[in-house]
Amino acid sequence: MDTAHRRLRSVAGHLFEPETPFADAIDTVPALRQSSESSSYPIVIIGGMVLDIVAKPDAHPNPATTTPGKVEYLSGGVARNVAECMTKLGSKPFMISVVGFDMAGDLLLKFWESAELPTEGILKLKITTTPVVSNIFDRKGELFAAVASVCAVEKFLSPDWISKFRHRIQSAPALMVDANLHPDSLEAACRIAFDSGTPVWFEPVSVTKSARIASIVDYVTCTSPNENELIAMANALSSGEQFNSAPGGTHSIQSSFNLLGPAIQLLMKKGIKLLVVTLGEDGLFLCFREAADFTARIAKSREDSVYQNRKLYDLVDKYCPSQLHESLLSLERVNSQEPCVVHFPALRASVVSLTGAGDCLVGGILSSLCSGLDIIRSTAVGVAMARAAVEAFDNVPADISLIEIALEAGQILSAGRELLLCW
Repeated sequence: MDTAHRRLRSVAGHLFEPETPFADAIDTVPALRQSSESSSYPIVIIGGMVLDIVAKPDAHPNPATTTPGKVEYLSGGVARNVAECMTKLGSKPFMISVVGFDMAGDLLLKFWESAELPTEGILKLKITTTPVVSNIFDRKGELFAAVASVCAVEKFLSPDWISKFRHRIQSAPALMVDANLHPDSLEAACRIAFDSGTPVWFEPVSVTKSARIASIVDYVTCTSPNENELIAMANALSSGEQFNSAPGGTHSIQSSFNLLGPAIQLLMKKGIKLLVVTLGEDGLFLCFREAADFTARIAKSREDSVYQNRKLYDLVDKYCPSQLHESLLSLERVNSQEPCVVHFPALRASVVSLTGAGDCLVGGILSSLCSGLDIIRSTAVGVAMARAAVEAFDNVPADISLIEIALEAGQILSAGRELLLCW
């Protein structure tokens, strides 16, 4: 009966223009909106569904010769990975993507069908092949080289196709787009979201594609680059000054932030309100501004919001209570109008693969925000999810313990600290 109801609701969503829900925002800046029918209006994710061909050598790979090892197929793609992570944390995102009528497409859709997620946003075409990326890793699990064939995403995820789901974007608590989209499609999706007040999360995907933020920065609320993507984004947005990556060698966390600070400052001056800069084994920088609005929502979000995922909220609130957040940032500091930066360390991990860590970080943050958690604890959940990802072979861990994630989020939050701004 529940499945039948879901199908009827999905059909009705295409026949009738739903009303835009008016609900109190939660506590990011601007907050992700909660809908009066949260299961009907989930977060929308637009981007690549990709088959990853993963080659892991038993010895260091050498050029011009074969190397013994293992070659396996994995479900991948930044947007798809984020959506799967959110699903396993209890959220139900709506995916807009494209696959071909082939083995790779069938494999990628298998999870969607088993999780009973809506597939009407996934374009399945006979005239194209499913996007594929061939990855070669070193023995440490770090990417050694890769070739991506994802032109179908740019070619067929068109503004016209995205516009068919205008009402879903307008009604969603947030829109996440990845940079695999053609610039015209990026702008079309972001403009729909912006015009309806839906916050936009931009995923850079790669150093090269991260520069695509230049045409949509006015619409973007949040983004999560690594250090190199951050520099590329800053250079794409800069009219004159050129930014450089931090020089090699060992740096303290504060000095690393000071080196990256000018690029972070530029993005925030351009209107980015929430910036997550990943630092690999050193954790991440969480940068946000207009925090008074963010903290004002914390106390009443539990009373007024309709949660997509109450179980995640309750477990994190139990094992990672709001007092930890308050001990990390003083109320006086949180309520100021100045930018704030917090460093979250990474947890020790037995690394198997680093491929899906950044995607699971974003999935963890977004799922937590949609459950009603504040941005500080949501980020801690994201870091815990990233740790789970690096210890798994799959891009998204097959099995996730919400209790373990909540406990680790508490550990991460206890070790976090606010940084001194360099501007």
